Amino acid sequence: MEDIPSSTLRRRRAQLLKQMPALETLLRGSLIERYKRCGKPGCKCANGPGHGPKYYLSVSFPGRRPQMDYVPQAQYADVSERLTNYHRAREIIEEICEINRELLRRREAL
Repeated sequence: MEDIPSSTLRRRRAQLLKQMPALETLLRGSLIERYKRCGKPGCKCANGPGHGPKYYLSVSFPGRRPQMDYVPQAQYADVSERLTNYHRAREIIEEICEINRELLRRREAL
């Protein structure tokens, strides 16, 4: 980044801010796909992968066990998109921080 002009860094930062997903569209966690056996004798799930897929949102918290929430099939696409938005927002924030750090290193206005 050292050889990139400051004006280019500032333009890139402005572009990144425009690409930032709206905060209300973010969701942190991971989607877990599960198959479950019902235990009924003669059910097809006894010899197959099980009933499913069923999806769960898993969210980790420091010092605690991950929290799991069931995601209805009808909400799967929305939840998946929100998780993708969260990861994209983190990538954008990291790049903006790198730009700001470089400007700071150069002793220029942030």
